[in-house]
Amino acid sequence: MKRRTTVRRPGAVNISLRTKKRFLHSLLSSNSTTRRCIGLLVPVMANPFRGEVIKLYKTLLYLGREYPKGAAYFRERLKSAFMKNKDEADPQKIKKLVDRGDFVIKELEALYFLRKYRAMKKRYYDPEE
Repeated sequence: MKRRTTVRRPGAVNISLRTKKRFLHSLLSSNSTTRRCIGLLVPVMANPFRGEVIKLYKTLLYLGREYPKGAAYFRERLKSAFMKNKDEADPQKIKKLVDRGDFVIKELEALYFLRKYRAMKKRYYDPEE
């Protein structure tokens, strides 16, 4: 039977399991918004719409590459719109903003489709006089 050997980092402190439990319990019982636990910041109240907001931002950023006034113009406007509402904490208001962003995505897709349709029509049909 092989014996396991543990490799300890230099300067590592051997802490008992009881001490670790007390330490973690003291972290979890604090009232701060973030808790520092072994070099990681753990949020207490994570926003349930955080993933949706990030996905929305990425999608709009991707769609903005073909914007008629230019990608830089669109990116600046997008960033300012998201930064304007960055401190919003009400879940209902965030949901309304995300729904509005989805509407903007649909409008941009319609704009791009119409632009492509007009370009194709111009190429293959005689211009009406």
